[in-house]
Amino acid sequence: MTNNNDNIEKKVDAEQKVDTEKTVDTEQKVETEQKVETEQKVETEQKAEPEKKAEPEKKKINKEDLEKEIDQLKAEKKDEPQKMSDRMKELLKNELKDYRKKEKTRGAEMLSIFAAHNYYANGFTPEELRSTLEDLGPTYVKIGQIMSSRVDLLPEAYCKELEKLRQNVKPLDPEIAKAIIEQETGKTIDELYQEFRDEPLGSASMGQVHYAVLKDGTPVVTKVQRPLIADMMREDYKILKKLAGLVNVVSDSDDEDQMIDLVSVIEELEKVTDEELDFRIEAKNTKFFKENCIEDENKISCPTVYDDLTTERIFTMSFVDGYTVSHKDKIIEDGHDPLKLGQIIAENYVHQVLDAGYFHADPHQGNIMISNGKPYWIDFGMIGHVSEKDINTIQDLILSLLAGDADGLVNGITSLGATSSKTNRDKLIEDAQMFLDKYTGTKGISDIDMSVLVDEVTELASAHHITLPGQFTMLGRSLLAIEGVLEQLCPELDLFKLLSDKLVERNKEQFDIKEVLLNVGKDILSTGKKIGKLPGYLADTMQALARGKTKINMEITGYEEPLERIGVYVKYVVLSLIACVLFIGSCILASVDIQPKSETGMPLLSIVGIVFSISLAIYSVGKLSKKKK
Repeated sequence: MTNNNDNIEKKVDAEQKVDTEKTVDTEQKVETEQKVETEQKVETEQKAEPEKKAEPEKKKINKEDLEKEIDQLKAEKKDEPQKMSDRMKELLKNELKDYRKKEKTRGAEMLSIFAAHNYYANGFTPEELRSTLEDLGPTYVKIGQIMSSRVDLLPEAYCKELEKLRQNVKPLDPEIAKAIIEQETGKTIDELYQEFRDEPLGSASMGQVHYAVLKDGTPVVTKVQRPLIADMMREDYKILKKLAGLVNVVSDSDDEDQMIDLVSVIEELEKVTDEELDFRIEAKNTKFFKENCIEDENKISCPTVYDDLTTERIFTMSFVDGYTVSHKDKIIEDGHDPLKLGQIIAENYVHQVLDAGYFHADPHQGNIMISNGKPYWIDFGMIGHVSEKDINTIQDLILSLLAGDADGLVNGITSLGATSSKTNRDKLIEDAQMFLDKYTGTKGISDIDMSVLVDEVTELASAHHITLPGQFTMLGRSLLAIEGVLEQLCPELDLFKLLSDKLVERNKEQFDIKEVLLNVGKDILSTGKKIGKLPGYLADTMQALARGKTKINMEITGYEEPLERIGVYVKYVVLSLIACVLFIGSCILASVDIQPKSETGMPLLSIVGIVFSISLAIYSVGKLSKKKK
């Protein structure tokens, strides 16, 4: 019995030992597997971590890279006619026929329209320019709209008149819009979208926008470029540049210096139009804006670009389901605070200009949407750029204005723009001082209306033949537009107080007391050295004067223009005298027997002399009469 019990106990112990060993082996195996799994996971995370860190850097685009990418797109050859599929050709059969017919007679048609507006008599007044563009068709309405925001190209009177242009464009056939999308993507509409609405959300001279839903259920809008519009506009620009030499555009002033160089205006507009015709540029602007100008997407945002559905002729972005900021009643009805929304919009705009240096250049009410109580910027066809140097120059201009420093103001204007040979610095300083007198008593930047200041500085520069860069005037127009939006939405909000506070903050950040003291010390040391040498210089100068070796040159300024006019009068008076002498000499020559002679027996040399002298006299007298007027 005892032996049997011992055997059973030994057997149980043996089984328990085996089970224990199996359990240990299993646990060790599991631990090993977990360890390997953990190591693999750590290794994977370590590999993924740099990629995650590198991913934002890869996506982040700086202004220099953006400009390079856009320049690369512009450099691509785009003057080839648009290629069309058989289906597109069939849909556009009538349009292509009309286009080919108009292509041959377009120059004559444009000339007849110009002639109908009597351009050759008095040039184009602002009203005539607007009505002429309307008669030329939708392409030129678009050109007029671009011109209306370019104060750097046209006088203000023209820009204000061109703002009256209205687009009344016939919507594009939805079948043609679908055919364009299919041709650009190489896929059918059913392959691309879950839903595509034929009725456009909006239609313009250059394209129209359709609502659609992607396969994953994401609502989007796709902008489609009108077929043939690019070919038409490029051909029209070629003709315009040929006609530009015949057309004068006059300003309200009688001053010939205010005559507009229409060729330069057309060339600049052609560049802007080329950018608008390539939707990839607008897409890049939108992506850059989202990454660099939106600080907090919970407060304010802009659409997301879908690259796989964006080409030169189509542009797809996320749909903003809302209404424009102009619907103040709707904003209040939905329970949102207009002042709070205005504050968010204004703060973001200030961030765009002074931090990102990249701002929405056309921030009118239609380009700011409200969706679920959050503002959205849309339409990035026009984007402004200001460099750090430009911002610092504007800041210095304002500080010079507050200090009443005419020299500092002039230095700021001349460093910001390009002077010409007609720029008289002494007269500019004199006018700048008169300009500053209007701001006497201004205590701070917050007392200055920035939009008015930009306009006044632009006028001062223009009066002294200083060409300011396009981005400066674009900033001025942009400020006026956003001021108008905020005035309607929340008039109690002061945009320029926000701008001034930001400028003061920037000025404090840039102020380095050590550097200032070091520069002051250098100036004092330099001045001390010069003062020490002054007695020696005076003694040498007096000695040279006594010996007659020193000459004093005096220059009288401010009389350049009158002297120039006198010179012109003298030139034409001399030409008139030469004409008289030539006429008398030719008459005397008529009585001399010189070959060859005409049929009447009069020497040909005498006839030529008389005709030339009369022509010269008419020309000279005509010029003198014109100058007197």
